Amino acid sequence: MLEVKSLASRYGRIPALAGVTLHVRAGEMVAIVGANGAGKTTLLRTLSGVQPPCGGSIVFEGQDLLKLHARQRVQAGIIQVPEGRQVFAQMTVEDNLRLGAFARGSAHHLDPVLDLFPVLRDKFRELAGNLSGGQQQMLAIGRALMARPRLLLLDEPGMGLAPRLVAEIFSRIAALGKVGTTILLVDQNARAALGVASRGYVMETGRIVLEGSARDLLHDRQVQRAYLGSA
Repeated sequence: MLEVKSLASRYGRIPALAGVTLHVRAGEMVAIVGANGAGKTTLLRTLSGVQPPCGGSIVFEGQDLLKLHARQRVQAGIIQVPEGRQVFAQMTVEDNLRLGAFARGSAHHLDPVLDLFPVLRDKFRELAGNLSGGQQQMLAIGRALMARPRLLLLDEPGMGLAPRLVAEIFSRIAALGKVGTTILLVDQNARAALGVASRGYVMETGRIVLEGSARDLLHDRQVQRAYLGSA
């Protein structure tokens, strides 16, 4: 579904991506893990079209994404849940969700999202700014799902959340994967991300340094030392 080859990007003179190559198959959940500053968010922003590349290629379902603006990529079904949630605080939960559908001209099928995140049904008329951090993350994912993504990009869904909430969020992400949602997930929490993915990549300083099945990466000594706090 997604084929990225030798992708490069920079902020001014500072390189952020240095020849990233990866792929995602339809119906697959792929995790990208790495420390803060590794280039994970820049990669997703470049896939979404909000960060310009300076080299390489991105092909999505046979289409050259570099020829498409960010809005056109949304129309093609590439939907990103941004780092830090970025819900519309002064709008209700309902309006945040409906706005997600509007972005791609989707029908407003609220029930599947509310079934996945029952707390959003309970908070349906409340302002998004009044929700807890975990509830806002659920809303951000729900808003993206309203656009009927063909490829869902998740940027640090567990950021800033207590361990119990991280486990809850990732259990919902796992549920999405089980029904065939294609997901590219980036997170510093390697254990959580690789725990729900089928394959994974490890990024360091803008490069892919390891790749393999999620299970193999979880048991890789280099990954364990660097990201899992074990020898």
